[in-house]
Amino acid sequence: MRNGLLIDYEFCTGCQSCEIACKQEHGFSVGAWGIRVLDEGPWEIDEKTVNWNKIPTPTSLCDLCAERTAGGKLPTCVHHCLAGVMKFGPIDQLVEELDKKPNQVLFVPGPYTCKA
Repeated sequence: MRNGLLIDYEFCTGCQSCEIACKQEHGFSVGAWGIRVLDEGPWEIDEKTVNWNKIPTPTSLCDLCAERTAGGKLPTCVHHCLAGVMKFGPIDQLVEELDKKPNQVLFVPGPYTCKA
């Protein structure tokens, strides 16, 4: 059974706690990240509405905290997400959640990951 990470970026506040927790957990060097919060925007939709999304994006260094999850813990980004917008679990269950609303992304790491 493969696991993934479902991110509801509609409600991400851009606090970057996932970035910091990941960097601390793995001891990544300067310039290396397991997850980054990217900006999509800002851009004007109309005179009253601006679109600006903060989207947590796992990198090729992300292995979904294999050591943590093997011990029954959540990936550190999920555990430390202040807005509670990340879910970890089996891909088939996350796909069902993905179908329920827009503004979500599903991340499934490949079988091979890099190490910093």
